Amino acid sequence: MSIAQKIILASGSPFRKKLLMDAGIVVSSVPASLDERALEAPLAGSGATPADIAQVLAEAKALDVSAKNPGALVIGCDQTLSLHDEVFHKPADMEAARRHLLTLSGKTHQLNSAVVLAKNGETLWRHVGIARLTMRSLEPGFVGRHLAQVGETALTSVGAYQIEGPGIQLFESIDGDTFTIMGLPLLPLLAELRRMDAIDG
Repeated sequence: MSIAQKIILASGSPFRKKLLMDAGIVVSSVPASLDERALEAPLAGSGATPADIAQVLAEAKALDVSAKNPGALVIGCDQTLSLHDEVFHKPADMEAARRHLLTLSGKTHQLNSAVVLAKNGETLWRHVGIARLTMRSLEPGFVGRHLAQVGETALTSVGAYQIEGPGIQLFESIDGDTFTIMGLPLLPLLAELRRMDAIDG
């Protein structure tokens, strides 16, 4: 059993690293050096679904970091938010966050969270978790007050909300795994790490 296996998270996300560390996984963070929008551009109009896009980006991150860290097991992650066929990205500023929330208001959107494992520049495993979230009908005044309360934290996620904080108040119903919503389908990942003898199981 290779429990001493070095595991790297190909992301600078403190949220994803904390999820792994809280689960008892010793992991170091090495962000991938990729232009995500440039990678995504050829997929537009190709028939790729938002879930496909998340998987392509997660795999690109895992392979980029894996190629530079021989022998390490690398976790690549990405998340897209889709409303019908429209894909949302992290809001650039608070006005964009306001527009995000007002667009999602009263509708059901989908979070597509991809996770990929790679080693020595080769993809070993991939998975996409999907969650569907229905937002309450939000008054513009409430959206403004909510964003004033949470501040620039709203800019750190594709939906401009964090369900583990005040963002939970935006929702009417949620169908999906909490970890998937937070950007890392943790249970399938842990199952695969155990299967690979990368963690104790």
